[in-house]
Amino acid sequence: MRISVEPRASDDDKRVVRERVDLYNIARTGFDECHEVSIFLRGDLGEIRGGLLGLVWGGWLHVQHLWVEEALRGGGHGRALLEAAEAFARERGCTDAHVESHSFQAPEFYEKLGYQRFGEIAKPSGHGEVFLRKRLA
Repeated sequence: MRISVEPRASDDDKRVVRERVDLYNIARTGFDECHEVSIFLRGDLGEIRGGLLGLVWGGWLHVQHLWVEEALRGGGHGRALLEAAEAFARERGCTDAHVESHSFQAPEFYEKLGYQRFGEIAKPSGHGEVFLRKRLA
């Protein structure tokens, strides 16, 4: 056996690890329904101008990535993406949502939309990581 550090690992190799963790989690919890969340803000030509990626599992929505093109920020698009994800999650029985945001990103944005901080990690760079959650039900 050997440890192999692979910064550019193939998608197939990464999928093996994710699938094995998923199988373990399902066996331990009984929650076998999992949904990827992929919601996009598209321009007139179909180009991606923003998007939200996440996961619904075990009654929770986990917002993993939320981005809106800089020129479009402040126009309600981020709110619309997040609300669409929350609606998608509620339709699948979720009662809660959580997200991580660096202090220089958008923790205040999430707080305006009802998310509450439940933890922070200070980092030597001066930019901390903020953990937020929201009750959906």
